Amino acid sequence: MENNGTRLAGKVAIVTGAGSRTEVDGVGRATSILFTRQGAKVLLVDRNLENAEKTLAVIEEEGGEASIFVGDVSENDDCQAMVEAAVERYGALHILFNSAAIGGAGTVVDVDPEVWDDVMAVNLKGMMLASKHAIPKMIEAGGGSIVNIASIDGLRANIWRNIPYAVSKGGAVSLTRNMAVHHGRDNIRVNCIAPGHIYAPMTTTISDELRDLRRRSGPLGTEGTSWDIAWAGLFLASDESRWVSGVLLPIDAGLLATTPLAMLSHLQ
Repeated sequence: MENNGTRLAGKVAIVTGAGSRTEVDGVGRATSILFTRQGAKVLLVDRNLENAEKTLAVIEEEGGEASIFVGDVSENDDCQAMVEAAVERYGALHILFNSAAIGGAGTVVDVDPEVWDDVMAVNLKGMMLASKHAIPKMIEAGGGSIVNIASIDGLRANIWRNIPYAVSKGGAVSLTRNMAVHHGRDNIRVNCIAPGHIYAPMTTTISDELRDLRRRSGPLGTEGTSWDIAWAGLFLASDESRWVSGVLLPIDAGLLATTPLAMLSHLQ
């Protein structure tokens, strides 16, 4: 993979959820590293300093340029401050990559209302607040790109009983399409990625059997990683996708194109 590219040369990006809770790279961490490899200056936003420092260490070792902002995207003041920090440190803002998220279990019958509120605050309200403060600065810079991370869980019911998470990710799709329409004339593109069964920090505790079943459920029959999402994010953040907006892009080994019965021979 190219470590010294120019696809984001001259760009300033904010990546939320830029740290990883485990040794397995999360989407925010992989994206932050890839963006700096392609010439961007990146503000690494995470509410856990130690997790963000691990990402920064990789970037600095490779000669990239990034810095940390510790904050909670569910807080309006933190989102305003992180955008101001990006502009103060790097002079402008061109890219916002909204990947900060937490999980939440339960069906509507047994979900804890506090868990519901926490998940919505981080996963959906956080996207809104980050975009609310980023968009005016992007307009000042002549335009920009916002990439929101949803999930196939927001489009189809999955094996998990995770209604707070699933609904928050479905909301991210709607948020994306509305923002794309509302701010298109500001030269701001807004797109959404729906990761499929990738192996990432949220799934490191699953059994080997379930991990293998998830792999076999996709037409490609291979397991995805956070880097597959990051490469798609790079395209959507770059000027290569200058005519792409309001798009939902599943990165899922073809999972949404099939049905359980169509994959039966691979699952038995």
